[in-house]
Amino acid sequence: MRKLTILLLLLLAIAGQAQIKPTPAAERLKTNAQRKVLQQKSLVNNTSFRNVGPNIMSGRVVDIDANPDDPAEFYVAYASGGLWYTSNNGQSFVSVFDSADVLTVGDIAVNWKTRTIWLGTGEVNSSRSSYAGIGMYRSVNNGKSWEYIGLPESHHIGKILLHPTDDNIAWVAVLGHLYSPNKERGIYKTTDAGKTWKQTLYVDENTGGIDVDLNPKNSNELYAAMWYRTRRSWNFEESGKTSGIYKSTNGGDSWELVSKEGSGFPSGEGVGRIGVAVSQQNPNTVYAVVDNNFHQADTTLRKTDSTRYVLRDFKDLTKEQFLALDDKKLGAFISSRRNGIPSKYTAASVKASVANGSFPPSVIWDYLFDANTALFETPIIGCELYRSDDGGKNWKRTNTKPLTMYSTYGYYFGKVFVSPVNDNKIVLTGFDIEMSTDGGKTFKAIGRENVHADHHVAWIDPKKDSHIIIGNDGGCNITYDNGEHWFKANTPPVGQFYNVTFDMAKPYNVYGGLQDNGTWYGASNTKENYDWYDSGENPYKGISGGDGMQVQVDWRDNKTVYSGSQFGAYARKNLATQESKSVRPARDLGDPALRYNWQTPILLSRHNQDVFYYGSNKFHRSFNRGDSLVTMSADLSTNPKQGDVPFGTTTAISESPMRFGLLYVGTDDGNIQITKDGGYTWELITHKLPKDLYVSRVTASAFKEGRVYASLNGYRNDNFLPYLYVSEDYGTTWKQIGKDLPAEPINVIKEDLTNENLLYIGTDGGLYVSLDGGNNSMMWSKGLPYSVPVHDIALQPRENELILGTHGRSIYIAKLDDVQKLVKSPEYRAKREEEVNKAR
Repeated sequence: MRKLTILLLLLLAIAGQAQIKPTPAAERLKTNAQRKVLQQKSLVNNTSFRNVGPNIMSGRVVDIDANPDDPAEFYVAYASGGLWYTSNNGQSFVSVFDSADVLTVGDIAVNWKTRTIWLGTGEVNSSRSSYAGIGMYRSVNNGKSWEYIGLPESHHIGKILLHPTDDNIAWVAVLGHLYSPNKERGIYKTTDAGKTWKQTLYVDENTGGIDVDLNPKNSNELYAAMWYRTRRSWNFEESGKTSGIYKSTNGGDSWELVSKEGSGFPSGEGVGRIGVAVSQQNPNTVYAVVDNNFHQADTTLRKTDSTRYVLRDFKDLTKEQFLALDDKKLGAFISSRRNGIPSKYTAASVKASVANGSFPPSVIWDYLFDANTALFETPIIGCELYRSDDGGKNWKRTNTKPLTMYSTYGYYFGKVFVSPVNDNKIVLTGFDIEMSTDGGKTFKAIGRENVHADHHVAWIDPKKDSHIIIGNDGGCNITYDNGEHWFKANTPPVGQFYNVTFDMAKPYNVYGGLQDNGTWYGASNTKENYDWYDSGENPYKGISGGDGMQVQVDWRDNKTVYSGSQFGAYARKNLATQESKSVRPARDLGDPALRYNWQTPILLSRHNQDVFYYGSNKFHRSFNRGDSLVTMSADLSTNPKQGDVPFGTTTAISESPMRFGLLYVGTDDGNIQITKDGGYTWELITHKLPKDLYVSRVTASAFKEGRVYASLNGYRNDNFLPYLYVSEDYGTTWKQIGKDLPAEPINVIKEDLTNENLLYIGTDGGLYVSLDGGNNSMMWSKGLPYSVPVHDIALQPRENELILGTHGRSIYIAKLDDVQKLVKSPEYRAKREEEVNKAR
């Protein structure tokens, strides 16, 4: 994707983007001790959470390690769901990392002879939801206990490689910070089981280690892949000239670049993520897969369907070229419902407007091209596989035809796996999972209808290489016949929820949108078991696909649901009739494009549930359930300079439960705006708050009309401090609360249903409760992993229950009675304090 110019970077820095500094590792490590204090003094851990699933879908798998002597025994590592162990080929799993200080995993490595597990925290796939880790852990007892062994500034770990005979030696590919430069990245080596580490390969503060492999017959010979990538709130560079392959011949103590210009391997600004694999049969044979971000040749760009136009046919047209377009095909494209061009336009009218200068010749491209389209329309080369047969001196591309498995997000995949017994058998991970049996010349997709897309890992059985275990965004699959047939091993409840809500049915249902697993709903009293395999009826039902985002339910019928996927693709659906209608702001041809957040906010007014609110970079309102949306505001963001990630978008909408039309809107660049008249006029109210932070939540109080809470999130600056505020005067002044919270970005704050001083706060590390309006906090963790990202909280009033949407452990529910009693009854609170003090 395109790069920002130096001038633009300077302008952004001047505008304040550089003011938010990354949180140092030393401060993050203090969080662990602080969290323990908040857990030990907690009065609310009398009440336990129960997990209600779902586990019909799963979460993103980042690594798998199986026992080569007994492959029914293996570990599965999830991006934000921890580490799980099975000894019965995936029929059941046990979580073995719940006691750790973070739940996010980048890579694992197991020495099956000594039963030693090495685990690197921090997912490496560089997505919006790739949480930062705090370094390395090691277990010598199958995960019963863990020792922290350092590398706290690593944030994201790509690969752990163990010495084949010496359990004290390991190499770690450290990718480093996601949203900021840092020097603690590259290849690290330990010779004393992690007591000390030495950085043996360093390129620069934006180029990190992404993969490493060794010669199985000579452990002094290693290959490392280095990847240049920068991510900011507004822009993502997936490639750079410092990406490349390095080789060591002295056990990783020093390295030499072997993908130099002239080696046959790509070099220059377009080189993206690289994966490497050494043949176990012939160690001089090395494979490398690369996300090639160089653009395709023009001849490739103009390939088109002769019977119809597709969007790329309208890119970079001159006026003359537009006017020469085929009228019949242009008319069919304009009238297609899927393109959403207003029905008043025809081929003739659009051509006339282009001819007289009312519209530019790019009018159709400008209207339809957005961030989601960019994932598929940007014409980069994408996935390529290279092979060296002389130990990395010379490289040759193996694939004879384009590999279309990356689109423009090869940064999310980038791994190659070679059969231990046949180095012509290769598996590549991407949107599809593909296999070659001819040394990489040709590939075929081996996934089937029960295999999810977006693959990250493949384990190939060294004793029977038709047996393969894979991990993807939908969990884990196993085949014994090279992918002809698969079964799922998906019993862990590790769904990555962005949002949760509920209805008022009896029993009530919970709803939520998940990362790459759509939107689902199910009964709140669900106790998932294997009965559904027999009955065919899972307690959860799907509503929509894609990346599931926010959900709203009309309580008048508990059947009308508003849900959708990334970048604002929402629809209203009747669950009884399955009738569905798109709900999205309309604009005219030639109007400036709207900007949509990945998780575009929507809200159904509880004052009148025909009223539906929607946020782009502007605020939109409907009085007819979304059938039509009226734009009620100008740009509510700072209207920042744009890169290739939508920025300057709304992130949160809240309406006062006490007053119809009193609304707050937050944005990803730090603005909070208020309207007291339903959206006709707006006022910026963040002058006295920290600047340039992502507004993760704005919550209007149900107890006092002028009270409003705001949580700001520095994750997109690698800043992990807790920014939590309350205003008693509609945002004119603000007071910081939650000052004793640990250094974990805050995602959500909710008031209790009955007591104005009782607050619930969800962070990237867990759930916290304040009994006194935010002055003091305590951890509510009973029934939860010690650390789990809490993305959303909902409070069901009829059953008086708290619903927790976690990004990695699906949905939890707990009763609120005991927590509320702590505030209502001083005697009960004193009793609980005495019990807790004795336990400490």
